Amino acid sequence: MDGSRVNNQYPRYSPRKGSLPRGSAGRHLMAVRGGPRARPWGAAVRGGPRPPARTPADHALRELVTLCRALFSTPDEVEILRLAMDYIAAAGPYSAEAGFLEVGGDLVPSPRDGQMPALAVSRRVRELAGQDGNVAVPGRPWGRALGLRGLEGLHGYLVVTSRSRPTEAERSLLATLVWHTAAALSVAFAHRRRREDALEVHRLREERTALQRQLISVVVELGYERAVHAFMAGVAASGGGEEAVTRALHGLTGLPALVEDRFGRLRSWTGPSRPVPYPEPDPVRQDEMLHAVARQAGPVRIRDRLITLIRPHGEILGVLALVDARHKADEHTVLALEHAAASLAPELTHLRNLAEVELRLHRELVDDLLAGTDEASAYARSEAVGYDLHRSHYVVVVRWSNRSADDSFAQTVGRAASAVGMRSLRTLRSDHVVLVADDRPHAHALYEALARETGTRSGTIGVSAPSDSLNDIPHHYQEAQRALDVRRHSRDRYGTTFFDELGLYRILGPGNDYRELETFVQEWLGQLIDYDSRHHATLVETLSRYFDCGGNYDETAESLAIHRSTLRYRLQRIRDISGNDLADVEDRLNLQVATRVWKIVLGGPG
Repeated sequence: MDGSRVNNQYPRYSPRKGSLPRGSAGRHLMAVRGGPRARPWGAAVRGGPRPPARTPADHALRELVTLCRALFSTPDEVEILRLAMDYIAAAGPYSAEAGFLEVGGDLVPSPRDGQMPALAVSRRVRELAGQDGNVAVPGRPWGRALGLRGLEGLHGYLVVTSRSRPTEAERSLLATLVWHTAAALSVAFAHRRRREDALEVHRLREERTALQRQLISVVVELGYERAVHAFMAGVAASGGGEEAVTRALHGLTGLPALVEDRFGRLRSWTGPSRPVPYPEPDPVRQDEMLHAVARQAGPVRIRDRLITLIRPHGEILGVLALVDARHKADEHTVLALEHAAASLAPELTHLRNLAEVELRLHRELVDDLLAGTDEASAYARSEAVGYDLHRSHYVVVVRWSNRSADDSFAQTVGRAASAVGMRSLRTLRSDHVVLVADDRPHAHALYEALARETGTRSGTIGVSAPSDSLNDIPHHYQEAQRALDVRRHSRDRYGTTFFDELGLYRILGPGNDYRELETFVQEWLGQLIDYDSRHHATLVETLSRYFDCGGNYDETAESLAIHRSTLRYRLQRIRDISGNDLADVEDRLNLQVATRVWKIVLGGPG
């Protein structure tokens, strides 16, 4: 309650001796008395005895009774205090200096005729701390602060002054006024508390209703969540795999659902608008997307898809997504997506474990085949892993310059081989991956697939001649390595090379007598090698590049980054030092073979 407000809603009650209060309070008092023209008691009968004459004390008492009725019919504490202050002058030689109401533990002054009490009066009232006490007001010999007390405690104060010392009767009348004012304030306070309690009860009821609605909503959500969880658990237990999960998720959400492996290749799609063909993933963008989603908790929206990762134990096994181009997904959609991912995680984990076991069995089998093993055992083991070794086979060796030969690269090679229709077993070596394939690879398909997978074309593939016997696989493994080495040392280092297309290089491979090869090279190139060693020159390399370019001066000079005249000079030096004629067919053939042996077999310079 703000005690400083001006009570313009209530007219002043200013009684005069022998008169009624003005304003609403006066009207109220007149109504209580029966109106201004109401006849005095005893005058109802014409000609009856005249009533005794009224004394000032009788008049003050009657005014007090009327005031009490007004006080107790007023619900507002400020108005009660104002009525009491207006009546003070009628109770004796008094003047109401100030009124205070207790609000929130503080005494708030109530204005009198628009004026606030003096600071000294306010300070004195607060010093009394709830007790009655004298108050000094200039020009007033008598002043008193009277506490307005009720059962609840102090309601406020009336500060009354007098021009003379009040008589005993006047003091008694003033005490009665104070008592009735305090009682009226207690009643008003009780009414106000009752209203406040009613409002609080209403607020609590509204709050209870809101909580009940919220509880109902939570119960419904929990019921939906349990239903979705049970439904997805049943789908996972049915053994339908990824197709069953995407079908169930599409049914729950109405949105196309899909599963991709961690490399972005589609594994399952249920719903309309499936892209045909499915876009080839970009390895760099796929990794960026996986990292972006992994940093967030829960599903993440990326363009028109709501994506969540399937990653039990922190390892990403795949991606589950909903296609939501119109942004219709709500919290129920997100809940269904999360439960679908949770139900799919054990399935992908199981498939991953099977793949690891199968890969380990494949590697052990291929390792034994490359080293040489018993045919009966190899056939039995191949049948156990679902692979037919009774057909002709090719050994394929894959090496990529920017990738180490680890499990990740082996899986990449396996995916690329499967993508181009190659059925194979694979294993790892120190710097390359080995495949044993049941059919001759296409000249470019595997290389192109691996270039897309790795994002670079800096790779080399060597393919052996066909092997009709398991006992020949170690030899054919050497052929594949030979084909890879020849390709890596040729002008066009990257691509696929088949051993059966090597021509002369087939007889220069592993298994030949290196002493004979060295003797042959020394015979034809020895003088040039010695010259290069003494003078830090590159005559042998120049000759080798000349033959690689088919004797074309311009191409040779360009490949060596030298001028054509420099090339002519070097070739003449080669003729002079070696004593061989490049125009002679026999010399030319032997020199060309010698440079090939020097470069491919003996390792070139050094």
